[in-house]
Amino acid sequence: MALVKGSSSSATPGAIYSSTGDTAITFLSITNVSATDATVNLYVVPAGSSADNTTLLYKDLFLEASDTYQVYIGGEKLLLSAGDGVYISTTVGSTITTLTSYTSI
Repeated sequence: MALVKGSSSSATPGAIYSSTGDTAITFLSITNVSATDATVNLYVVPAGSSADNTTLLYKDLFLEASDTYQVYIGGEKLLLSAGDGVYISTTVGSTITTLTSYTSI
């Protein structure tokens, strides 16, 4: 398994993980490291598509200051093909960090 760190402080969706082959995300955490509450959007985007309302996994996920939300835990997996990606956006003025664990399949 491998780990990827990501971050966002923008309302524009940005990639936090891009698959280079067939992979499975086994763990994903989202942490609000800012001193203010934040709202996060999380997208799962197929290759050749863009992060928009049709690719939302979580919309307006509320994270208090210094709070962490775990997306994939307890044996859940998200299967991705080459070019698929996970994107995140947040309210302006907030800083979000992510940690993604994945494995090739």
